[in-house]
Amino acid sequence: MTKVDWIPKSYEGLEMKLKQTFDYLNAGDNLQRMGLIGFVGWMNSTFQPKKQEYEEAVGAWRNPATRTPLIIKAVQDSYGEIVPLYRDLYSGMLRKNPLVSAIDLAAMGLPARPDSTPTPSPVPLTFPIAEVKLPSQGVIEFEYRDSESPKRGKPAGVHGAEIVWAIMDTTPTEWQQLTNSSFSTSTPFRLTFDGNQRGKRLYYAFRWENTRGIKGPWGSIQDTVIP
Repeated sequence: MTKVDWIPKSYEGLEMKLKQTFDYLNAGDNLQRMGLIGFVGWMNSTFQPKKQEYEEAVGAWRNPATRTPLIIKAVQDSYGEIVPLYRDLYSGMLRKNPLVSAIDLAAMGLPARPDSTPTPSPVPLTFPIAEVKLPSQGVIEFEYRDSESPKRGKPAGVHGAEIVWAIMDTTPTEWQQLTNSSFSTSTPFRLTFDGNQRGKRLYYAFRWENTRGIKGPWGSIQDTVIP
């Protein structure tokens, strides 16, 4: 049987997988929980600069106006540099780490251990609780955490939070009345409003979605005034 490589061959596919892995690593207390605090220096000094170079090269390659032969060569070279580092991250720091669960690997978009049966992400039974921050005029930030945890971030196996919201004059009674929908993979989540929306009341609700796309229960509808 032919073994399928877990590294995407397409530039954009690799860009998306890298984002999935690092969004999960940087969420909440995941680095500490998985015993990876000691590797932060390596990731910041070695991996992140190459990752940023790759993202910039892919961005220039994606735009037909800047996709010159020089840019094509740059994205090819950058792909060749980031892939070995990504393999090292997986095989050296994550796959053999007993603190990294099968759910963690799946949430990061990485292969299961060869000698293990993948554990499906559990159906979320809890919901996010959001603390509202008002950093500037017309801006609302939501710092969210799980309803069963005092720490910021997502439960294991959760990909992100779905947020529905609407500006309304009367209090909604059902989340279906909140007609705008967004998705956040890391806290905080930010909404920005026009000047003519300031002073109006915003209603919102949160729920978790796991890595299989299964959604959990909605939290209660909350409200705040747009600053």
